Amino acid sequence: MNHHDEADAWRDFWTTGAKSKAGCLPNAHLGVGAAQAQKWTRFAKTMPVKARILDLATGDGRVMHWIFEARRDAKLTGIDLAPVLPAPLKGTKMRSGVPMEQLPFRAGAFSAVTSQFGFEYGNIAKVSAEVARVLQPGGRFAILTHRQDGPILEQNLERRKQLNWALHDQKLIEKAKRSLVLRAAGVSAVPTEIAVAPAEGARLFGAHSAAWEVAEAVRQSLALGRNDVTANVQVLLDQIAAKATNELGRIASLEAACARTADDTEFLRTIAAGGLTQLSIEPVIEAGKSAPFADFRILVHTI
Repeated sequence: MNHHDEADAWRDFWTTGAKSKAGCLPNAHLGVGAAQAQKWTRFAKTMPVKARILDLATGDGRVMHWIFEARRDAKLTGIDLAPVLPAPLKGTKMRSGVPMEQLPFRAGAFSAVTSQFGFEYGNIAKVSAEVARVLQPGGRFAILTHRQDGPILEQNLERRKQLNWALHDQKLIEKAKRSLVLRAAGVSAVPTEIAVAPAEGARLFGAHSAAWEVAEAVRQSLALGRNDVTANVQVLLDQIAAKATNELGRIASLEAACARTADDTEFLRTIAAGGLTQLSIEPVIEAGKSAPFADFRILVHTI
């Protein structure tokens, strides 16, 4: 994805899809938030008084919220590439449409920089250089990064398979649009292959899977739009396709991000080229689980 497409995809996510506190994971993994909060709360307590902290790829500002809960004296600013973001939490500031590779802040402006599932999505060398520039001497860069062997990527790849089944294997959007042509001849019934698609998607991938979601949305668009003008139904179908395509784009960017952190040697070499050194790394594990879903890293500007 280029920056324009990625920004549109995340705008769609933050305005319509970011309902789960687990972020990229389904509700079965609600303990992820608690594990994340624990890491950020601990980090916050190491910060100097009235620390100025910059949060990269802030999204809905949850990292700033956790830090602010632990340190009310902190001055928190979040930036994100998405052109539209949720309202900032009280006590924090947000700036939308800002790429991590071009931070609009003076050198040495921040006591610390943070990022949760954001840093690894950017150009790591360029972002490292920008972070090193805006950090004060002795400042820390704390990042929580994806793991290629973790459940987040695994479950998103499964969801991609489901979306591809609906969009590309079954071609439900294309079939639905072709069926609209028959309306001129008085045929308004939902085609059988679309009518049965939700049940087939549920059978193959589970109830309320992405396959079922798309298939049911297409079926309802045709069924509820029988008495509507064709153009309006086409708009609904285009919206379904756009949302699914955006999600596929986000999954592709997640896969690429995981690959960037999986090669430890190359990752450390790249951040070093940008002026950073990794001081520590520890796995982040949800309570009651055995497999880490992320790594928590502390980086420092190399002087």
